[in-house]
Amino acid sequence: MFYGVDELLKMVQEKKLVTGLCERELTNPEGAGFDLRMADVYRISGKGYLGVENRKTCDIETIATYAEGKVVTATWKPGDFFLVKTIEEVNLPIDCVGILKPRSTLQRMGLMLRATQIAPGYSGGLTVAVANVGPCEVEVELGSRFLHLMVSPLIGNGSAYRGQWQGGRVSALTTEKQV
Repeated sequence: MFYGVDELLKMVQEKKLVTGLCERELTNPEGAGFDLRMADVYRISGKGYLGVENRKTCDIETIATYAEGKVVTATWKPGDFFLVKTIEEVNLPIDCVGILKPRSTLQRMGLMLRATQIAPGYSGGLTVAVANVGPCEVEVELGSRFLHLMVSPLIGNGSAYRGQWQGGRVSALTTEKQV
């Protein structure tokens, strides 16, 4: 079960569920959630490591940054894999979980979006992976709507997010102990 847009808009007003929403989403959201916009695009390189206790994510290089009022684009060539951060930030209550899905336009161009659930209690920007698995080059304007956020109430007790990605950082710059 997901919250409808009427309830989500109330949660935006009363609980700051999502900050930075564009006018369209504040006045005329579509479906069962909010469309989120593309802010920054990062290329990954180097070597990553995921151990039982420690981890080190790959190095990142910013390839495009959103600038309000300016046209900035990022291009995915076939095989490209980028991390993408949203303009909007979420403040998920402890009694909710967030689900992210790509807008279908991405799929129609050969772009595949990978995202995790948004844990109860998470606050910050969102980072997802977008890969070009198709045969065509795809150019995307930063600030465009590319991701759909749906929010579901939890039945029973949730556990607040306590991970190191709180606040929306994109990468771990050094090897770190996982919490």
